[in-house]
Formats: sequence, structure tokens, C-alpha cells
Amino acid sequence: MLIIDSKDCENIDKALKKYKKKFEKSKVLLQLRGRQAFVKPSVRRRTDVLKAIYKQQIASGKIEA
Repeated sequence: MLIIDSKDCENIDKALKKYKKKFEKSKVLLQLRGRQAFVKPSVRRRTDVLKAIYKQQIASGKIEA
């Protein structure tokens, strides 16, 4: 559960903005989307390896992002 500390004089819009940022940083929505369908461990590993290879290629300068 997300808890937002708000002062009495703080605007509701600012409090809502803080809540949205905190919610986005907690990555709850990404976890929910990931759990909608089962992904085999071998497929998950393969995608992780492909992401790592892509990041390495960007870092070495072979691919421009």
C-alpha cells in the first residue's frame, strides 16, 4: 500500500502527482501486466539474454538508440 505524507496546506493536485510518481516507481502495474499470461522460464531467460545483448551493443556503439 502506498502512503503519501501530505501537509494540510498542500494542494490536492500536488498530492495526486506525488502518488502517481510513487505508484510508477513501485512498478506494480508492470507486475500485473506480466502476470496476466504465463511465460515459460526458458522464454523469460531468452528474452533477458536478448535484452542484455542489446544493451551491450548499445554500450559498445554498434547500435545507436
